[in-house]
Amino acid sequence: MTLRTWLSLTLAVSLAHLVLLQTLPLERPMTNTPSSPVLATRTVLLTRTPTPSAAQVAAIRQNQAKTPAARTPVRKPVAQAALVSESTVSNTDPAPLVRADPDATDPDATDLQTQAGPMAETPASAASAPAVAAIDPARASESAAAPPATNAASAVTPEADPPLASTEVAFHAESLPASVKLMYRVEANKFPYTLNAEFSWQLQGQSYQAQLRISTFGQTRVQTSRGQIDPFGLAPDRFSDKYRSEVAVHFNRAQGLVSFSANTPSIRLQPGAQDRLSVLVQLAALVASAPQSFGPGTTLQVQTIGPRNGDLWLFTFGDLETLDLPGGPLQGLKLMRQPRQPYDQKLEVWLSPELGYLPARVRITEANGNYVDQKWLASQAADSP
Repeated sequence: MTLRTWLSLTLAVSLAHLVLLQTLPLERPMTNTPSSPVLATRTVLLTRTPTPSAAQVAAIRQNQAKTPAARTPVRKPVAQAALVSESTVSNTDPAPLVRADPDATDPDATDLQTQAGPMAETPASAASAPAVAAIDPARASESAAAPPATNAASAVTPEADPPLASTEVAFHAESLPASVKLMYRVEANKFPYTLNAEFSWQLQGQSYQAQLRISTFGQTRVQTSRGQIDPFGLAPDRFSDKYRSEVAVHFNRAQGLVSFSANTPSIRLQPGAQDRLSVLVQLAALVASAPQSFGPGTTLQVQTIGPRNGDLWLFTFGDLETLDLPGGPLQGLKLMRQPRQPYDQKLEVWLSPELGYLPARVRITEANGNYVDQKWLASQAADSP
């Protein structure tokens, strides 16, 4: 093939391609189909701002001088509500006292010290006795209706009002019940039969032991509290709960801690703390010390330790009732502990003067309505078999 022939063929092919390209569209239409998604984009145009001239700058400054500057609003100081803490008694008081306030409110209703920990903190100046917070509704409404301060001088906290009146009840060791063994009949809605329970209270000098034993069909559950008697009442050293296996609680007063054998973290030991068994005897001794101080509506707060945790139990006193019990009729002063958490138990206790204010009846109600009712059946000597 000669050079002329090759150049001619090449030119013909190039012309054919040029004609073909001229017949095709320059843009391909986009269709909104799954195989060809529509992508929306936004174009931002960046421009350079021209530098103003000297005359323009002078005109802008003249306009700014004529226009008054916007005033920044000044926030007026608002007076903060003063929180006045009240100690039960000081460390210099000669006798330890327990406060029983008829006007006290449940910490749950006011969310008092909302769970900064499992236990509420006690002021450093408080004596070693359980304290109950008192709230005066009249003073609270007056504080809420007070207008805010308009200057800095009015934001100063005013002088605190005098402490609210309260009834102070001292513990007397001679008011502790004598050693005794109480027999109970236990009923539960989950079982069609009754159980037998035995509560043993032994007082030996400055030491004590309380034990609750519940038995049925060869199965036994035993709760035991051991400790000392101090100026404030019962001071537990160890509490145990045994059913198949045993869990125990130790009260370390030197370190101010409560430790648990169930791998539960230790908690702070509050003054006047009790376990779930000793608290019943502590209540009996306090009521026996001054029965007239615990009228209907009176509240008493005690840190109560269980096998795996602790909580503040707030008892509200009711009326003296006549109880129809398996062992015969007895008088009983009713106390009630309302649940603090959704799955807490409701506890009702009737302290009987005929039993040294030990419980004549104890009723525990679960959140689902199931209950256990323990009623006095008989009393025996502490050393009886």
